[in-house]
Amino acid sequence: MRVRVLAALGCVALVCGAVPGALGQQQNENPQALFRDVLLKDPKIASGAERLLRTNAGFVSPAPVFADLTGDGKTDAVVTVDNGGAAGAVAAYVLTAEGSSSGALRVALRSQSLYQGRVRVSGPTLTVIAPIYTRGADVCCARHATERDYAWDAAAKAFKRTAMRTVDVGRPTTTGR
Repeated sequence: MRVRVLAALGCVALVCGAVPGALGQQQNENPQALFRDVLLKDPKIASGAERLLRTNAGFVSPAPVFADLTGDGKTDAVVTVDNGGAAGAVAAYVLTAEGSSSGALRVALRSQSLYQGRVRVSGPTLTVIAPIYTRGADVCCARHATERDYAWDAAAKAFKRTAMRTVDVGRPTTTGR
């Protein structure tokens, strides 16, 4: 448990201290603001995600996932853009400094057509999860989801989809009389 706490504090220190400093950012700028700025400067951001961020109708999730997905020994950030409502995460991005001598973050992966999307990292693999709704299903209760796995291709300097599958997410249980 203590190791997890120290690792989490190390990631926060990296993002709040080292990364903003390398980018010329204010030391007191929070990670959400930093990631929002990187996303808004990306010329390939989807118009819907951009509109959410520019109008403050959406936000960069306060719980990014940190992992070395590119294999360069530096921590990358997996961030989602949330709409704050039922749609949840509508886009997911990997931000990395891979290949940058200045340490500048860039968007290396975009998954921009999500509804209640989620992300998971296992080793060097990123999985983007999107529920599959059937006719008449409640927003809460998708029985299946599509999982797409992505891995870094060092030769192409890009993420490549390595797998796609449909999984059963079960049926929520209800209690009551």
